[in-house]
Amino acid sequence: MTILLIGAQGQVGQELIQTLAPIGDVKAVGRAQLDLTDLDAIAQTIHTVQPKFIVNAAAYTAVDKAESEPALAQRINAEAPAAMAKSAADCGATLIHISTDYVFSGQAGSPRKETDETAPLGVYGQTKLAGEKAIRATASQHIILRTAWVYGTQGKGNFLKTMLRLGKEREVLSVVSDQIGSPTWAEDIATTIADLAQKIDASKSNNPKQDPEQDPLFGTYHFTNSGVASWYDFAIAIFEEAEALGYPLKIQAVKPIATADYPTPAQRPAYSVLSGQKVAALLNRDAPHWRTSLRKMLKTYVLTS
Repeated sequence: MTILLIGAQGQVGQELIQTLAPIGDVKAVGRAQLDLTDLDAIAQTIHTVQPKFIVNAAAYTAVDKAESEPALAQRINAEAPAAMAKSAADCGATLIHISTDYVFSGQAGSPRKETDETAPLGVYGQTKLAGEKAIRATASQHIILRTAWVYGTQGKGNFLKTMLRLGKEREVLSVVSDQIGSPTWAEDIATTIADLAQKIDASKSNNPKQDPEQDPLFGTYHFTNSGVASWYDFAIAIFEEAEALGYPLKIQAVKPIATADYPTPAQRPAYSVLSGQKVAALLNRDAPHWRTSLRKMLKTYVLTS
């Protein structure tokens, strides 16, 4: 089967190239091949490829910059997925779309379920939610996978890479300690998406007479690594694991600070923990703990950097 992967150059996209390869013929496109602000180009690409699955790993993710570029964020996070959904419906493809914890306010104190009320705090979350709504309204064969606190070896940058860079340069760092979430390895996200695609493909093969649009597998899921941490906790763990692997660090102390002491243009959710029970039940496995995945990722990253 043919799989069109959009956003192939990002940290999750590059992992998806690997995890999707065993299950289909992956047509991977990045910014150089597809401009997501060109809605006609999106439609043309999907029409040309005629994929069985469209996996959208692309997004406008500059959370702070989105506050001053709302139109561009809206174009990439909402209008582009809407165009993908329409073309997916036209060619009978399943659209798998990555979304975010930022669709929630972060004011609740318990893990958010897929059915919980959304209330994004800023432009990034608002535009990602608009993209979700457009997909649900247009493409009945879809999966929306919300995730959070993503890091990995690929892509331009993330919190982990920033901490390692600063840890080599500075003796003291201050890191926010009152935002809580689940650090999530991009490779684990990509593996989960590939497994979901296989589940859907098997369901269609095993039930050829069933209306594909009625498959109960379609819908919204949450996936992150298990366990919770603050950004401060995550930073401490990064330095501990990296030091154990012999990574050269100058850092001597990490100081916890409040969000109020580190003002940013966009407001962040204070509590970004997502419940992964639904996807765990479907795939019959629990997500790896964030510290376990951190250790696995660093073993590769530290030894090759």
